[in-house]
Amino acid sequence: MTDQTEAAPPTATEGAPRSIELAGTDWQRVSPKYIVVDIVGYVIFGAIMTVAGFIPYWVSGWAPSALLGVALAVLFLVTIALTPRRVRAIGYALRDDDLLFRRGILFQRVVAVPYGRMQLVDISRGPIARAVGLAELKFVTAAASTGVLIPGLPLAEAERLRDHLVAVAESRRAGL
Repeated sequence: MTDQTEAAPPTATEGAPRSIELAGTDWQRVSPKYIVVDIVGYVIFGAIMTVAGFIPYWVSGWAPSALLGVALAVLFLVTIALTPRRVRAIGYALRDDDLLFRRGILFQRVVAVPYGRMQLVDISRGPIARAVGLAELKFVTAAASTGVLIPGLPLAEAERLRDHLVAVAESRRAGL
């Protein structure tokens, strides 16, 4: 007589694609100094665009055309006011098989980039970010939609993260 035990039925997650579990994820935030970098960029761009928005009024003298400049000024002021909250929403998490990146307040985006799919990890620094010691880390994969840019990292952290990601990506591509 053979002892036959009944196999347990498969659970709902067996065989199904693994979901991105966001609860309990150890999110790393970008530096608070990035708020200054972002605001300075918006102030410069907003001032140029607002002045350009008033050009039709200055040329024609038609009062309603000044509404374009006023609307642009209000739009940029609201954007600048929301910048601290928007920057606090940016984060990344290193998991066993991939890197998660999130951003957004109203329209949230969460991207999972598998380590084995990373083709390029690049550090770039603009003049304002360089002045406060920050950098941005860019990952490029074969799929254009999964390119990720993490802004506002301290330079030492960006370099450490780049080196770690390159090492992990190489080992995953080699099948180790």
